[in-house]
Amino acid sequence: MRLKGKVSIITGAGGGMGRVAALRFAAEGSSVLVADYDEAAANETVAQVRAAGGEATPARVDVSVEADAKAMVDLAVRQYGRLDVLYNNAGIMPEADHSVVDTPVEAWDQVMAVNVRGVYLACKYAIPRMIDNNCGSIINVSSFVALLGCSVPQDAYTASKGAVLSLTRSLAVQFAPMGIRTNAILPGPVETPLLMDWLVKDEKAKQIRLARNPTGRFGKADEVVALAIYLASDESAWTNGASLVIDGGISVNYF
Repeated sequence: MRLKGKVSIITGAGGGMGRVAALRFAAEGSSVLVADYDEAAANETVAQVRAAGGEATPARVDVSVEADAKAMVDLAVRQYGRLDVLYNNAGIMPEADHSVVDTPVEAWDQVMAVNVRGVYLACKYAIPRMIDNNCGSIINVSSFVALLGCSVPQDAYTASKGAVLSLTRSLAVQFAPMGIRTNAILPGPVETPLLMDWLVKDEKAKQIRLARNPTGRFGKADEVVALAIYLASDESAWTNGASLVIDGGISVNYF
């Protein structure tokens, strides 16, 4: 098992890619703190992990709230004695997020609170615990839109994922001397409830995105989580500050 003996916090693990990650991390031997805003969803993920023979603990967490972020890290350490991996997976993409000219300020602030402040707060409290052990892996979920402009804009989401990418690089430089690696995964469109719920309502948007992907399909959550497992494992001991794009080739497609 590639993550045997490790303790991982996964945010947004109540569903979608986060739930897949929790199940896969546990199957690879990690104890998992399943953090999610939806307490029932977190409990369901934990039930699935335990049914499969893994170890997990639920936590109801609003990642944008400092007290919640601190309590999340404290719970993981109290429950399992250490912290090895922080997987900042939680993120939102509200329907009101469009171009800067028509996105409400409230929607912009909500995206920044979850997608950027949430990463900052989790790192703020997780990194000192990792320093205690002189090792750790931080995995931040950015997006391929952090690298590319988009003719069908979601500007708050795009800006937030660019911020996550920049923060990843800064943390990678600051904390590698203390044994902590920080890397970013930049997925293209992945078949998660968050994306599919939006695209199913807009067939035109769906076809535009599919037409621009050389593979002709959206990604699978398992395909992204496989990369996260590598980053969480000791196999990636010299991978630090990387921006790992996994998008089926969208970002290299000229037309």
